[in-house]
Amino acid sequence: MPVLPPLPRDYLLTVVMPVYNEEGTLREIVDAVLCEATHKELILVDDGSVDSSRAILTELAQVPNVRVIEHDKNRGKGAALRTGFAAATGDVVIVQDADLEYDPADYPVLLAPVERGVAEVVYGSRYLVDTADPERERDGFTHYLGNRALTFLSNLATGLNLTDMETCYKCFRREVLEGLKIRSRRFTVEPEFTAKIARRSVRIWEVPIRYRGRKFAEGKKIGWRDAVAAVWAILRYRIAD
Repeated sequence: MPVLPPLPRDYLLTVVMPVYNEEGTLREIVDAVLCEATHKELILVDDGSVDSSRAILTELAQVPNVRVIEHDKNRGKGAALRTGFAAATGDVVIVQDADLEYDPADYPVLLAPVERGVAEVVYGSRYLVDTADPERERDGFTHYLGNRALTFLSNLATGLNLTDMETCYKCFRREVLEGLKIRSRRFTVEPEFTAKIARRSVRIWEVPIRYRGRKFAEGKKIGWRDAVAAVWAILRYRIAD
């Protein structure tokens, strides 16, 4: 990948947010994204929600700098990200989940290495968190161990030295997406994306972020089957496109 030119002073950020049955948090997280001061557009991709999320999105589509794209049926997070990436017009892209686990107040931390021209890709790590929010709620041991194991396997496969491959908060220059084919439908998009950018000549940084992990009773959607699928994706995308 050729060296990228510096960002313009008035660069545009695109926030891509997949949405699937998030009626309880959707308005609050969209408000938090729009209240963050960076000049931005927000692309909401409804991935076939069957609760009231779609009705809420119809209202939100009237808000300036917000675009809503609808899938006719549930296709998975990977498919929603493909749709959002294709529609992005910003110079920089950040992925934002539609729950309240990740705090948009961290956007300046994610954007800083890109703005300084020292990175093309920035991961927001939940495990560098002591310097960002020492009082944050900790993950359950099983969830923590699973994330660290998957990150370790991903690092073995890619040669990277990440602490949190599975993080939602991935920030990157839009040029990084050029020619990048995302094939995953579900949460295997995280190891796939990591494997494919690792094969490119891009600089990848990590920064600490805030995190509030929600429980399965609150609507968390990732389970042990996703962990097994992630292991397969790490092995597959080590060599596959």
